[in-house]
Amino acid sequence: MSEGETPLPGGRVGGAVRVGDTVRRPAGPWTPAVHALLGHLHAAGLDGVPAVHGLDEQGREILAFIPGRGIGRDEVVSAALLTDGAGWLRRYHDAVAGYRPEGEVRWRHGRRTLGAAEIVCHNDPAAYNWIADGDRVAGVVDWHMAGPGVPLDDLAFVAWMSVPLRVDAPVADVARRLGLMAAAYGEVTPEAILDHVSTRMTAATDRIEAGQRRGDPGLLNLAAVGEPGRTRAAVAALVDRLPAIAAALRS
Repeated sequence: MSEGETPLPGGRVGGAVRVGDTVRRPAGPWTPAVHALLGHLHAAGLDGVPAVHGLDEQGREILAFIPGRGIGRDEVVSAALLTDGAGWLRRYHDAVAGYRPEGEVRWRHGRRTLGAAEIVCHNDPAAYNWIADGDRVAGVVDWHMAGPGVPLDDLAFVAWMSVPLRVDAPVADVARRLGLMAAAYGEVTPEAILDHVSTRMTAATDRIEAGQRRGDPGLLNLAAVGEPGRTRAAVAALVDRLPAIAAALRS
């Protein structure tokens, strides 16, 4: 690490450092697609998106630093912040709905065309990638996993990490927070979010495993923390809890 660089917390896939008012992080073949996406979002006027300043002399991407409080991976955020995050996610999905890159695009998880029913999802929009200002989401970072998906993919990921469904939390709390998410996002039910979580997280573990087989250094870093095996086990445990959560939502 060079003088003047300060490591930023998190970053299990690829470490980011702060340099002045910028953030530097490893780039890859997917970076041009991500920068084009961020450019579109800025042009669309979406709040909370880091500005892109190209690449540095080490080939790292340069993004504007967004001031605020970073959120720990295991922090259970307040209901107000969860609600604001779901509202931001809806604004993002609305802003990206008209973004249709032509032909095949190289994303981190492979080269893909955008399907007719798909958008470009953030794919990692949980609270640990929010920059908070009190109970407001001031920014959303770590866009390197962006790629084709459906809106429920992003909603399910937030529910998994930030309701959170990945741990055995009290059923009444889980149902209440799913309801808050759905209401803040709009035009979706908490049941629909819940029903998609197992599908979304199984797909996530498959993508991590495929990336590790390809030798993606960032995804290989996840093996050190037991991924994707740890998530596969947590998804299996969630399946056992689903009937109780669904019953709480009905009541």
